[in-house]
Amino acid sequence: MRGHAQQGHDHGDEALPGHHHHAHGACAEGATERAERLCRDRGLQFTPLRRDVLGVVAAEGRPMGAYDIAERMSGRGRRVAAVSVYRALDFLTEQGLVHRISSRNAFVSCGHDHGEGAGLVFLICRTCGGIDEMTAPAVESALDRTLASAGFTPTSRILEVEGECGACRGRGAPEGPDPG
Repeated sequence: MRGHAQQGHDHGDEALPGHHHHAHGACAEGATERAERLCRDRGLQFTPLRRDVLGVVAAEGRPMGAYDIAERMSGRGRRVAAVSVYRALDFLTEQGLVHRISSRNAFVSCGHDHGEGAGLVFLICRTCGGIDEMTAPAVESALDRTLASAGFTPTSRILEVEGECGACRGRGAPEGPDPG
């Protein structure tokens, strides 16, 4: 799901299995509808604070920290405490509605169902800050074997890969010397 990446990139990789792209126009609305349905189905409360936090993260279209979210929600005589935002983010993360990007200590909205316990790979562009989310069954399979041989049970299976996205590379970044 592209998302939560910066808009405007066209990597031309829609055909890659597990690669998710979307436009942000209806992102917040779709994320909220999905969250309402999920909470109703699971018998959980989708409080106004949780709804607002999810709405801000989904509408922003880039990773956001809790303090940025609190600041965005505050205003007009209303001050939202970061600790309240963190509690809402904990709930939203547990329900698979947002993901934490550990290397950025930031959160992104997840608007699709990739399956409980699915391993996720986030491709983080150092140039534009965009983040693409994908599943990678071959990586998951290899990781499963590695974890089993070590006798290790993970609580989270999210990989973060930093580099440069195709759109930034294609914008005329200087190429290295000709190898031949």
